[in-house]
Amino acid sequence: MKSVLFVCLGNICRSPLAEGIARDIVQRKKLDVEVDSCGTGDWHIGEHPCENSVKVAKMHGIDISMLVSRQITRNDLEHFEMIVALDSKNYDDLKRMGAKNLYKLGDFGYDGVDVPDPYFFNGFKGFEKVYEMIHVCVNNLFEIKFGL
Repeated sequence: MKSVLFVCLGNICRSPLAEGIARDIVQRKKLDVEVDSCGTGDWHIGEHPCENSVKVAKMHGIDISMLVSRQITRNDLEHFEMIVALDSKNYDDLKRMGAKNLYKLGDFGYDGVDVPDPYFFNGFKGFEKVYEMIHVCVNNLFEIKFGL
């Protein structure tokens, strides 16, 4: 089985969106790919995704409301074939932790730019833009890495 882990800072907005989009692709295409998400930080452990991420995902037919935030573990670094950071800061943190097979999501469709934290990016329109970026990049990632 192939596996991919999406990582942002708190695991309540960007990485749950990436996980939800990836799970939708896996389900629709009947793929044998394990998908998960987590954060590098610990302050949202046990929380569900933020309201705006749930809302924007639902607008696109994806339900992420049941996901629960967690922090990355050493086991994750060994277990997942692909670890995908949503921005450069998380990429650098993961690299320092010893992550192998590390990628940045923006490298799959946005010329390597960071997926910005939507909390600091133009209200709900920021969540819509972030969803669009993540959707494009996750689809490209699956096409390139999993042959879709």
